[in-house]
Amino acid sequence: MNILVTGGAGFIGSHIVDAYLADGHQVTVVDNLSTGKRANLNPGARFCEVDLRDAAALGAVMAGHTFDVVNHHAAQMDIRRSVADPVYDASVNILGMLTLMEHCVRAGVRRVVFASSGGAVYGEQETFPASESHPTRPISPYGVAKLTTEQYLFYYATVYGVEPVALRYANVYGPRQNPEGEAGVVAIFATRMLKGGAPVINGDGGQTRDYVFVADVVRANRLALKARGFRAYNVGTGVETDVNTIFKVLREATGSTCPETHGEAKKGEQRRSVLDCRCIGRDLGWAPEVTLKEGLRRTVEFFRH
Repeated sequence: MNILVTGGAGFIGSHIVDAYLADGHQVTVVDNLSTGKRANLNPGARFCEVDLRDAAALGAVMAGHTFDVVNHHAAQMDIRRSVADPVYDASVNILGMLTLMEHCVRAGVRRVVFASSGGAVYGEQETFPASESHPTRPISPYGVAKLTTEQYLFYYATVYGVEPVALRYANVYGPRQNPEGEAGVVAIFATRMLKGGAPVINGDGGQTRDYVFVADVVRANRLALKARGFRAYNVGTGVETDVNTIFKVLREATGSTCPETHGEAKKGEQRRSVLDCRCIGRDLGWAPEVTLKEGLRRTVEFFRH
């Protein structure tokens, strides 16, 4: 297949590019490098430094190329930034997506794989774990944008016959995750501990997430290529882990002796999140394979070296 990956220089996107190339697909990467890194780029992929909001530049990328699939991972992915600046978040995550989808329609792209968010679109959960039928009540502009994109994808499926697959990720972690931003507690904690520092836990640390290793997420993106029709799938482990536990496991893995330090809770951050992933298992045969302890060990070793 000929596949376009947006955000292919980023944390998750670059791993997906590697896997698609290893599977024998042709891959073009579109990334504006605002958070992605050139070091993450696979030399086997065609790279275009383009912002999705630049319609002319994106059109030039797609002109003359028949893409079978567009895998959309480019995003403003910091929940706290979305709360501080919802207009900017929407400009990237909604308007950028619409620009991309309009080009997909013109170019005859039939399949779109979209990186959605299981935690953000459901908001504060009523049931644990949350299935795909759980009410969607996002409490951050980032979550609103992810849910809005899914609804637009349903529109493009209904009107234009595009076959979109929305993968609602749990909290993805692993090698190449950005340790410099506000998102990505595993990368932030691990790097600070390895440098001899003491990371700050937001609030009481009792907030929980479903932590899924990036290699398992990549397998979901490979399997999504064979999905049919409009679908939304949770991609997680079904295991709820609080931040205090992540801190303790990483402190042991890094050999750190830093104290457990707590700061203020952050606005727009939900209390509990864990996903029911039986649907993608039934339809596509996906299940998580990497345990949290093993995934954290691999992540620490990546940042150590």
